[in-house]
Amino acid sequence: MKKIVLGFSGGLDTTYCVKYLSEEKGYEVHSVIVNTGGFTNEELKKIEEHAYTLGVKSHTTVNATQSYYNSIIKYLVFGNVLKNNTYPLSVSAERLSQALHIAAHVKKLKADAVAHGSTGAGNDQVRFDMIFHIMIPGVEIITPIRDLKLSREAEIAYLKSKGVNMNFEKAVYSINKGLWGTSVGGKETLSSKGILPEEAWPTQVTQTEGREVKLGFTRGELTAVNDKSFAHPVEAIQHLQQIAGPYGVGRDIHVGDTIIGIKGRVGFEAAAPMVILKAHHALEKHVLTKWQLNWKDQLAQFYGNWLHEGQILDPVMRDIESFLENSQKNVSGSVFVQLLPYRFQIIGIESPFDLMNSRFGKYGEMNTGFTGEDVRGFSKIFGNQVAIHHLVNTQE
Repeated sequence: MKKIVLGFSGGLDTTYCVKYLSEEKGYEVHSVIVNTGGFTNEELKKIEEHAYTLGVKSHTTVNATQSYYNSIIKYLVFGNVLKNNTYPLSVSAERLSQALHIAAHVKKLKADAVAHGSTGAGNDQVRFDMIFHIMIPGVEIITPIRDLKLSREAEIAYLKSKGVNMNFEKAVYSINKGLWGTSVGGKETLSSKGILPEEAWPTQVTQTEGREVKLGFTRGELTAVNDKSFAHPVEAIQHLQQIAGPYGVGRDIHVGDTIIGIKGRVGFEAAAPMVILKAHHALEKHVLTKWQLNWKDQLAQFYGNWLHEGQILDPVMRDIESFLENSQKNVSGSVFVQLLPYRFQIIGIESPFDLMNSRFGKYGEMNTGFTGEDVRGFSKIFGNQVAIHHLVNTQE
C-alpha cells in the first residue's frame, strides 16, 4: 500500500479525509497533528484515539508551540501586525508552522503522498500546497475536500454512512484554536451581514468587574504578567489568555482579501494577542524614535501581508525579521492595561528608556533642552524651501 501523510486535527474535514483516503483510495494513512498551542494534553490524547478509531496506520503528535512562537509570533509582536488593522493573523501564521512540520514528517516516513483537509475556497489550500511544493517537491498532494467540492453536510452524511461517531452538532462551526488566537467560521460568516451568536464563541464571557493587569516586556517580548515572570513568552501569553479571555476582549469579524482573489469573512477571538499587540505598540511609541516607528510600520505591514499569503520561506522575510529584532533593543518596561467586558484600554507605561522623560521638558508646558529663540530660528529654516517655492510661484 502507498503511504500518505495526512495533516490531522480531528475535526470534520480531516476525519472525512481518513475514511476517504483509506477506504476509497486504498492508502495507508499516517496522521500527524502539529500542536501550535491550541490543544491540551487531554485533547491531544482524544484526537489520537479518534485517529486510531478511524483506522490510521500511525498517529504522531508534534509539539511545535515554542518553535511557532520563536519563528513567527515573535516577529508579529515586534511588528504590531494586524491584517487590515483588525486581524492578528491567528490561523494564517500557524498554518505555515504546521505545513513545515508536516513536510518534515513526510520526509521522515518517506511517504508517497501528503494530504490536507483544506477546501477550495480559502487561503489554507495555497499555504499548504506552496510549502509542500518547496519543501517536498515531487510528492503528490491530495486534497479530498477541495477535489470533491464537498459541503459540510455532505461530509457529515458520508461519515454517518461509515458509522463514524463524533459530535456533528459541534461541526456546524469550524473552529481553529492556536496560541495566537482562535478563528470561528459558520453560516453567519458566509455572507456580508451577520454576527456569530454568543454560544459560537469558544470562550464565554464570565468576568464583569474591571481589572488592571501589568505586562512586563523585555526587548519586545512579553516576559511577565502582574510581576509574575515566565521562563518563555509562550507561558506568559497562555497566562494572559486565561485572565483576559473571560472578558470577551479580542473578539471581532475580519473581512479580508484571500490569496485567491475573493473576499472572505471569519470570526476570531484573540484576547491575549490583541492586548499584547496594543500594549507593545504603546510601549514602542514611548521608547522608539519617529523614524524607527515609521519604517517599522512600513516593513511590518509588508511582512504581515506576505506572511498571510504563505511566503514565510521568502528570504526577504529573514531580512525584515533582522530589522524588527534590532529595533527591540530598548523596548523594555511595563505597560498597564485595564480589562473590561468586551473591551480594554491602555493606562500607561513605565520604562527606563521612556523618551517622554520630564528632564527634557513637558509637552505643551515647558522644555529644558532649547529656548524660544531656538524654535523661532528653527521654524524659519525648517519651512525655508516651501517659503521660497511660494515666493517664486506667486510672482506675476
